[in-house]
Amino acid sequence: MTNPLRNLLAWCASALLLAGCAGTAPKPEPMACPKPQCPACPVCAPSTQPEPAVPAARPLEQADWGDLPDWQRDRLTAALPALRQSCSVLARKPLWQPFCVELSGLGSTASEATLRQFFARTLRPWRLVNPDGSREGLVTGYYEPVIKGSRYRSEANRWPIYGVPEDMLTIDLGEAYPELAKYRLRGRIEGRRVVPYWSRGEINEKGSAFKAPVLLWAADPIDLFFLQVQGSGRVLLADGSMVRIGYADQNGFPYQSIGRWLVAQGELTLDKASMAGIKSWARANPSRLAELLESNPSFVFFRELPSGTGGPIGALGVPLSAERSIAVDPHVVPLGAPVYLATSWPNESRPLRRLVVAQDTGGAIKGVVRADFFWGFGPQKGALAGRMRQSGEMWVLLPVGYAPN
Repeated sequence: MTNPLRNLLAWCASALLLAGCAGTAPKPEPMACPKPQCPACPVCAPSTQPEPAVPAARPLEQADWGDLPDWQRDRLTAALPALRQSCSVLARKPLWQPFCVELSGLGSTASEATLRQFFARTLRPWRLVNPDGSREGLVTGYYEPVIKGSRYRSEANRWPIYGVPEDMLTIDLGEAYPELAKYRLRGRIEGRRVVPYWSRGEINEKGSAFKAPVLLWAADPIDLFFLQVQGSGRVLLADGSMVRIGYADQNGFPYQSIGRWLVAQGELTLDKASMAGIKSWARANPSRLAELLESNPSFVFFRELPSGTGGPIGALGVPLSAERSIAVDPHVVPLGAPVYLATSWPNESRPLRRLVVAQDTGGAIKGVVRADFFWGFGPQKGALAGRMRQSGEMWVLLPVGYAPN
């Protein structure tokens, strides 16, 4: 390991460990009693110490099948393709082998009653609970968009869709500090130092000097931005053919919502800050487009994927299933696991309660009760995804015998 990388690892470890103490309340200054010559010396109040913090709730709470609303009404057969995709990965894990072996033996004609019995015999529900003890969280939606583009730059197609940059370093902190295994940094070499990688604004400013392969050229910058937010999509070429691209890497900056930026600027109200509302604002304010997009320093790089009729490839490495796959925080929910989701349809109170499968992740999907619901492909699905910002509850279904830490 080179000295710059070793120095960066040491610095990051120190910074991250110290960050945990940033919120510690300072000790109160001791009170000074008045001097003896005072007529009456008041009794000094003892120094008060801050109350001990309430311990965070455990993220998994054992539950019963009867706790899952409408479990008996869900059409479980619709989740079978997603479950079988997960088992192509989970079957290699001893904990999941019995479940996946029995699932493969059920065939494609298993009845709803048979499936319900199978789940009750092989899995147990665990309710997801936030650190503050609450049981509800945010459920958003995403989809696979299609945007117009070209293999070659032209006046009509002049916005680059980048592959992974040649000069970007990925630093796994867990290699040197196991306690920081979940942290990864993106950086670049500058002289003898490793520094953060370029932000979105810096990438845009560099233009053709940016050292990254250009896979395709997009016709519309705001459409390209939302393709980055979704993480995968298809590019429609002039001859009618489509190129599928998927997430390859990211520049290391945390995702910042441009919708929230518009609300903070007083440009939109929160109820109008949907994907459609943001696109309308952007097209009405072309002179401020760069300012809007660069309020999110995060930048996604893509790779070209084989064409096909299945869904895009998620973080688990398998195709996503429309309306049966979700993105989760993998530090809480194991990728590949079935999850029972109880939420509502976008901008409605109509219940949306069904068995889904945790097969993807996302930069904005952080926390215990947090999910991004995959709607599928195309503009109609995009309209649903863009409006979805609902409250929901979640239960992860784990093999019998599983014991949480």
